[in-house]
Amino acid sequence: MQKTNWWQKAVLTGMLSLIALVLLFPIVITFTNSLTTAKEININYEAIGKLNSTGFVNLKLLPDFVSFEQYYKVLVENTRFLMMFWNSVFMVVPIIAGQTLIAALAAYAFSKLRFPGRDKLFLVYVLTMLMPFQVTLVPNYIMADRLGLLNSPSAIILPGVFAAFGVFMLRQFTMNIPYAYIEAAKMDGAGHLRIFLRIIIPMIQPGIAALVVLLFVDYWNMVEQPLIFLDDPFKQPLSVFLSRINQEEQGVAFAASMLYMTPMVLLFLYAESYFIEGIQLSGIKG
Repeated sequence: MQKTNWWQKAVLTGMLSLIALVLLFPIVITFTNSLTTAKEININYEAIGKLNSTGFVNLKLLPDFVSFEQYYKVLVENTRFLMMFWNSVFMVVPIIAGQTLIAALAAYAFSKLRFPGRDKLFLVYVLTMLMPFQVTLVPNYIMADRLGLLNSPSAIILPGVFAAFGVFMLRQFTMNIPYAYIEAAKMDGAGHLRIFLRIIIPMIQPGIAALVVLLFVDYWNMVEQPLIFLDDPFKQPLSVFLSRINQEEQGVAFAASMLYMTPMVLLFLYAESYFIEGIQLSGIKG
């Protein structure tokens, strides 16, 4: 029995290692190419589609010479990259902060407060979350047009702040908090605000951390909303600019891609334990 379990673990470990290598390969090749000179990148990628005499493409994983030329072009010569980076920051941070706050308050109301139509109203939240993203683009565009918010970051920030996903996710956590805690706090004279700040928020911290990571990844990579709501290219986020820089110069695109994914990697590494715990407790399956 133990021998069978050993072979099962070995096979499972091998399969997971293979999957991990496949998933990490694009990141590794992006990193190595970001340290390659522009001349070598042009030579390597011009070989794609042109088979040599051996029948293989002359594409190298490791550069012949390590160079930071691409990073210098992105961070020093091309100042537009940093401008687009801050455009992304000024859009994503308010969305995360606003949606997390509203989601926590709404989750407390939907799980611990009793009022007429509570469950029906929450069902409406869930239905809006289940709608395809493209369906909500049209009404959001019409609303932004009537409010005079087109070509403004507010046209992206406001729909993101009031999105339903955060409410659904944090409600899963607040439902698991025993109501006896709230009753005990009320007996001590605590109001709803004090209960929310002293009991609810500390107990749903893993859920908040998981929500922050998921929201950051989602909105940091957004492309459709900026293309539709922002006509001015200088107001668009880095995610849109990255696709354009990829068409203009391949070497710079690799360095820009590494810098682009760095905030997501750092955030996940910092909140990894909270993120995994939050996903497990929320019951959300990826």
